[in-house]
This record gives sequence, structure tokens and C-alpha cells, in this order.
Amino acid sequence: MVFDFLQFLPNDLSPLVALGLIILSAFTSAITAAFGLGGGSLLIAVMSLFMPAAIVVPVHGAVQLGSNGGRAFLRRKYIQFQFALWFIVGSAFGAMLGGGVAAKLPDNIFKIAIGLFLLYVMWVPKLKISKKGTLSTIIAGAFTSSIGMVVGISGPLVLSFLRNLKERREIVGTHAFLMTFQNLFKLIVFIMLGFAFTDYVWLILAMVISGFIGTALGGLLLDKLPEKIFRSAFRWIITIVALDLLRRAIFEV
Repeated sequence: MVFDFLQFLPNDLSPLVALGLIILSAFTSAITAAFGLGGGSLLIAVMSLFMPAAIVVPVHGAVQLGSNGGRAFLRRKYIQFQFALWFIVGSAFGAMLGGGVAAKLPDNIFKIAIGLFLLYVMWVPKLKISKKGTLSTIIAGAFTSSIGMVVGISGPLVLSFLRNLKERREIVGTHAFLMTFQNLFKLIVFIMLGFAFTDYVWLILAMVISGFIGTALGGLLLDKLPEKIFRSAFRWIITIVALDLLRRAIFEV
């Protein structure tokens, strides 16, 4: 049965690598479900070792659409829709803007900007990002979505705008909901740009299914995680992601 499935995987990936990515999808989804972020960044970093950048970003976006969609469904009662609506509107514009420049600008500039911004958000005590202003929320959605189109990830950046939510389940649920739409818009734009998702559809489906399993397991950990530990963990995870983005941008590795 496994060998029958392997024949549907992309020809440019060995069966061992493909199976490894499917397993990794479950693991990274569990990380994101438990801590709110980190999994998507780890997944795209590993995928980049085996796939060209032009393929990694759209395929990763498709996988994350399924993963975040499942997480949003499981945490739907915690989603803060009053904030999410205008953020999604901005995200739609951002996806179109980012898609237009994705192939024209060097991503190391964006990685440096994101890394420095995340470090500032996490470690400057007086910084407050309001979730109430309609215009600022639309701009935040557009900005993060356009960045995600270019560098492949926007999850840590989106999460930085959710720091003022009251409870960790609200953060995880709302974040998953926002990322579902950002990845949906990313998919639509890449289809318009002519990316052939059919060559990777079976790999994407397998990674989505394993990711949903990882999401369910990670959600169990989230329910048992003390609030103080959660807050500390996601601050340090964002910091690690930011430092890694800076490392990759500076040394181009």
C-alpha cells in the first residue's frame, strides 16, 4: 500500500525524503498547536533543503492552509472574529501586492526586517499593538500577507499582533483562523501566476492529513499547559525564529 502511494509523489523527491516531510508535517503541526507558532517556520526550513525556493513557498502554503484550517476548526469557539474580519480584508490586498514582487526582490532584505521587528515586539516592554483600529488592522493584514508571499512565512509576524488577546486559546484559535485565510489567498495568487500544484497534490494531501493528526495531539498539550509557561515559551520561540531569520539573511544559508 505504501509503495503504491509513493508512485504518486513528485519525481524530484526521493521516497524517503517525501515520507520524512509527511512525518515532519505532523510534528510541526503539533508544535504550532501547542505553542501557537514555530512549526511552519521549521517546516519551510527543512523543505528548503530538498526543494527549490520557487516550489517551497507555494507548496508550503498549501500544506499550511490545511494545517491551519484544521487548527482553526478545532479552536473555533475561541476565535476573535471582530479582530479577524478586517485583518483578512487586508490580507487579500497583501497577497496580491506580495505576489507581484515575490520574484523581483531579494528575500534577505525581508528576512532582516522581519527578524528585527519580531525581536522588537517581543522584548520592548512599552510596545502596544491595538486590535481595535480598523485601518491599522487592515494595514497589519496587508503587511504580513505580502511578506508571507515573498519569504513563505508570516505566522510569527501575525502572532505578534495578537499579544493583547486575553487567553492562550484565543491566541492559537485566532492565529490559525487568520493564517488559514492568508494561505488561501497565497494559493489563489500562485495559481494565477501559473504554479502547477497538480505535480505536488498527493504530497500536499498527505502532509495535510498528517498535519491534522499532529494538530489534534498538540491541542491536548495546549489544554494542559500553564498560562505562564505558554507566554514564556512563545516569546522565546519567536525570538529563536527571528534570530534564525537574521542568520539566514546575513549568511545566506
